[in-house]
Amino acid sequence: MDNSNNEEGASGSSSSGLDFDLEALRKYFQEKLGFSKSESVPAGPPKLENANIESIVKYINSGQCKKIITMAGAGISTSAGIPDFRSPGSGLYHNLEKYQLPNPMAIFELDYFRHRPEAFFTLAKELYPGSFKPTPCHYFLKLLHEKGLLLRHFTQNIDNLERIAGLPDDVLVEAHGSFHTSHCLTCKQEYALHWMKERIFSDVIPTCDKCNGLVKPDIVFFGENLPYRYFHRSETDFPDADLLIIMGTSLVVQPFCSLVDNAPQDCPRLLLNKEKVGVGTTDRMLASLGLSTEGLGFDNKNNVRDVFLQRDCDSGCHQLADMLGWGEELKQLISSEHARLDQELKKEKEEQEALTASLKKTSLGEKEKPHHATGADTEEKEKPHHDTGADTEEKEKRLSEKHENVSEKHDKVGETHDTVGETHEKLSEKHEKLSEKHENVSDRYEKHEK
Repeated sequence: MDNSNNEEGASGSSSSGLDFDLEALRKYFQEKLGFSKSESVPAGPPKLENANIESIVKYINSGQCKKIITMAGAGISTSAGIPDFRSPGSGLYHNLEKYQLPNPMAIFELDYFRHRPEAFFTLAKELYPGSFKPTPCHYFLKLLHEKGLLLRHFTQNIDNLERIAGLPDDVLVEAHGSFHTSHCLTCKQEYALHWMKERIFSDVIPTCDKCNGLVKPDIVFFGENLPYRYFHRSETDFPDADLLIIMGTSLVVQPFCSLVDNAPQDCPRLLLNKEKVGVGTTDRMLASLGLSTEGLGFDNKNNVRDVFLQRDCDSGCHQLADMLGWGEELKQLISSEHARLDQELKKEKEEQEALTASLKKTSLGEKEKPHHATGADTEEKEKPHHDTGADTEEKEKRLSEKHENVSEKHDKVGETHDTVGETHEKLSEKHEKLSEKHENVSDRYEKHEK
């Protein structure tokens, strides 16, 4: 029996199935990530006179640009002084070495976190929101919001600096989550920022008040899904964008980097970065599936919308603000906000130092007692007034014992009083009897005289 035809048929069927699977994957990624979506959207007339920063400024000031979307990465927070924990030799990296991380990024792996949460919370203490001040770039974003021009800000950062700068929740899309809220990995109970902060700065591994499960800040770890808000807003906001500004990101992490292709084809796009990024896809897996992103076309011959401003984020935002006529306004905003934050940080530091000092004095309470003190009452008087915890319980115990002693004495006084009363009654009875005897004697004496 000749099986060649059957084998060929089987082989053909397998190839057809593979083609179908690849096509299904292509369609899925196109829908979810927006690949090549702009090809189906007809381009309108160019909104820029030329592909340069001067045309971007003129477009913003024209009044036609009313809905700006911004995308940001770690570059906008560099000048805030946030340490790079991934760089060997840094102090923070050295602090993490004792946990023997298989690689620096293991700290954001969910399985590793479940077994060794200490490593992540060591990092969290160093990077925790409130320890750093927003940069000029963050305040430029706030200025866009105050002028009613910022439709949405998409960020890869988890440092919370956008919130500290004053951007409201409804403007923010935190693609990789944030410290703003936390959830129990077991029962999903939610906790606020201050709850988590108290535990992190007390070097306590946060556990759930309800079920004692491990509590994790709502930042996206490897193996976790991005927030629903990210996908929802990327689909609904980008079609309405009048301008896209991209700052401080390498545009290599999916699906964030593909957002640039979600903007309409006639929407100008400004990249503010030290080097050109985002020119087509660099993802090998997606390329193998036949998927590609158009990316940013700075060097395209017919480019009429993509502009590259080669600056670090802070100086680039200052330059853009100056050209828009907002330079002094931005400087004053930075100055006033930093002064306010300095006062808040100073107050918080003083409160923390006072609390730490109080706790130290409490722990050294026994050593601080005068050596000449004798007697329970003397010890009680000379104890520091800020005793807490076990010392407070001891005080309450001693006061309770004293109260019992006073009650016993009071009872004894009462008993004595009763005894005196009884004695007084007996003496009164004796006095009456003596009076009767005296009267009898007097009667007998009178009879004798007669």
